[in-house]
Amino acid sequence: MSDMPPPRSPRPGGPRRPHGHRARAGGSARPLPRRSAPRSSASEPAPTRPLPRAEQHPSAQSPRSPYGESAQPAHPQWDPPYGESAQPAHPQWDHPEQAPAPARSRRRRSRVPRPLRLGATLLALVLVLVLGWGAGLGLWADSRIEHVEALSGAENTPGTTYLIAGSDRRDGESVADDGTAGARTDTIMLLHKAPGGNSYLISLPRDTLVDIPGHGGYKLNAAYAFGGAPLLVETVEQFTGLTIDHYVEVGFDGVAQVVDAVGHVNLCIDRDVDDERSGLVMTEGCHDVGGEQALAFVRARYFDPTADIGRQQRQQQFVGALMDRATSPAVLLNPVNQVQMAGAGSEALTTSEGTGIVDVGRMALTARSAMNSGGTLSIPVENPEYQTKHSGVAILTDDAEIAAFFEAVADGSAEVPAAE
Repeated sequence: MSDMPPPRSPRPGGPRRPHGHRARAGGSARPLPRRSAPRSSASEPAPTRPLPRAEQHPSAQSPRSPYGESAQPAHPQWDPPYGESAQPAHPQWDHPEQAPAPARSRRRRSRVPRPLRLGATLLALVLVLVLGWGAGLGLWADSRIEHVEALSGAENTPGTTYLIAGSDRRDGESVADDGTAGARTDTIMLLHKAPGGNSYLISLPRDTLVDIPGHGGYKLNAAYAFGGAPLLVETVEQFTGLTIDHYVEVGFDGVAQVVDAVGHVNLCIDRDVDDERSGLVMTEGCHDVGGEQALAFVRARYFDPTADIGRQQRQQQFVGALMDRATSPAVLLNPVNQVQMAGAGSEALTTSEGTGIVDVGRMALTARSAMNSGGTLSIPVENPEYQTKHSGVAILTDDAEIAAFFEAVADGSAEVPAAE
């Protein structure tokens, strides 16, 4: 038997403690750990201590969905659907505003190479500068154009019709051939763009015998001397049957300035000419000429046995040569030439009300299209040397032929002469 006394109960009459248990004041009995022999470290591995489990906040536990997935929303800051209570962004934060701001996503880099992007930016900048330069130059030129009340207000006809007049002031000096004095229109052209797209440039000889409203039968250029641009427009409308939409008058002094602004124009002639009256001095062939000789080229007629007929052909040639030169890269891409040409051209122009620099540009393009397509026409003539009682020699036309000719021009069916 053991010499040790039996364990005492912590209270009288209570049960005895099992063997090997030790009592603690105010506590329950717990078994004492058994002492065992030390294990060899070589034969058995040392026990590892388990990591403590992190306590989870009751609100952080996510209810399971019927499909085995969490029923929490994809983003903790969004209100859950179907009325569930909102969970904080982190289980340790009671309020969402305590959570730090979410990390910013990295900026997505463009797949376009950097040199290509820089090139596109430079191109856009150049385009803006060019458009701004063109708009500013156009507004400046438009402000320098003189406008007159030239249109008659007649009912419009199909297509777009321009009346181009080259004026030459004589300062009151008499002209013996038709008895008129003062301002003259030595060059008269009708430019028409038909509804179908065909364009025609038609020279109206200044010596054409026409009926001028309120004055009777005279040469065409007398209409300008009698009543200026409005009477000339009314006379041409009555003669052709086409309503004039835009009237453009070019002073002959301006012709020389425009040619000098673009440098030169290339003109051709089929004979040697030394005309004292016009000042034209040229040898046979093609030459680059300046403004003075270009002006003499469009005015000269007395050296030519065909008189006014030959001059209208040279005038058409001049218009084409000027358009070719003005639209050439050497002039069109040169800012200095652009300013000179816009200044000289606008100063020499007089247009009808409502006809601005944009309309003049469209007129130039239409004229270029007519010349490139062979649409430079001449009116039918019955007698080129008709002797009048008071106006000398005039060009006589047949009314029926003129009416049929301009009807074909109006609808775009006029026959274009075959290229030589």
